Amino acid sequence: MTEIRLYLDEDTMDNDLLEALRLRKVDVLSVGEAQMLSRSDEEQLKWALNNQRVIYSFNVRDFYKIHTNLVENSQNHAGIILGAQNYSIGEQMRRIIRIIANKSAEEMQNQVEFLSAWGEQ
Repeated sequence: MTEIRLYLDEDTMDNDLLEALRLRKVDVLSVGEAQMLSRSDEEQLKWALNNQRVIYSFNVRDFYKIHTNLVENSQNHAGIILGAQNYSIGEQMRRIIRIIANKSAEEMQNQVEFLSAWGEQ
């Protein structure tokens, strides 16, 4: 089982979140660091798949629609984590780490996880 490697899209690429995750040894990269700013969501997902990274976004509607289209057309993605902007940096970090602790990169392939499902357990 391979540990999840994260890719933060433009909505979620907060320096405080990046730092908090990195302090906890999470392999995380932002679209800015990948030089992928202003690319389409489809391009972001393709880049994430090619680089074996699970994308994290607040763009629930668009990414879930893309996920559905890819699955219906037997196409792949490395995984998507969808969150909401109303979570604090600390809460986002804790829930993301909970997902990473419980799911492998292989288990995330072609899957969507909602941050809201990963609260205190």
